Amino acid sequence: MARPPIDYLYYLRAEKLPHMWCPGCGIGILVKSIIGAVDELGWDKNDIAFVSGIGCTSRAPGYMDMNTLHTTHGRALSFATGIKMVRPEKHVIVISGDGDATAIGGNHFIHAARRNIDITMIINNNNIYGMTGGQFSPTTPYGARAATSPHGNIDPAFDLVELAKGAGASFVARGSVDNARMLQKFVKDGLAHHGFSCIEALTNCHTQFGRRNKMSDPIKMIDWIADKTVSINKAKRMEAAELEGKILTGVFHNDPDKLEYTDSYAQMVERVQAKKAK
Repeated sequence: MARPPIDYLYYLRAEKLPHMWCPGCGIGILVKSIIGAVDELGWDKNDIAFVSGIGCTSRAPGYMDMNTLHTTHGRALSFATGIKMVRPEKHVIVISGDGDATAIGGNHFIHAARRNIDITMIINNNNIYGMTGGQFSPTTPYGARAATSPHGNIDPAFDLVELAKGAGASFVARGSVDNARMLQKFVKDGLAHHGFSCIEALTNCHTQFGRRNKMSDPIKMIDWIADKTVSINKAKRMEAAELEGKILTGVFHNDPDKLEYTDSYAQMVERVQAKKAK
């Protein structure tokens, strides 16, 4: 039997619409994927905490009809960790942009992953600081133009998948807005995972990144993303020369048996209480 259509407005604060994002912004596709994933899991929206920091992406909680928290720049995971420690039975989701998550928020990112706390971190990677004027970010491609790199960026970009894996995240995936169904599946799998999950979503910011790099049209930029991404399954059948300059998408790491942080904390509390009772 086919699933009934998703009532997206059920998950949104309709009184806050229309949203502030530019027409064609990839954040809309990402938010739709998150709502779709939550709906498929059958979660009660009252059991969800949706947390963000600062930036275009971080405005998403303002539109979501859930328990939401719009925090300071780069600190979303700090607040989310506090929520999860106090209410470990709740579902905690963090949504951040590439700058918010990996520049000012980079230290919190690696330590949340190291702890393997049961939080889902969704990073909207549009390669730019979109809200604050188009400065280059830790994921801006080498040679790309930005407001602070008008002659081309010379900083090497972070590989967020490798960063998350190296820091200890127990679920790591990367999707892109040109394949919204696959992106939704990765988000769903990350949400369902017990442990720190990181889903990188490659998205378009045609306003700040695109117009500086000859892709001011959203469709043109999404086509650019589609052209440079290859699934890890397809990549296995390709030659090294064919993969040069490509970005792989898929699930890169999934360890469901790794001890989760709030479980470890609860076990410690039990040990201490048992020792005191003797």
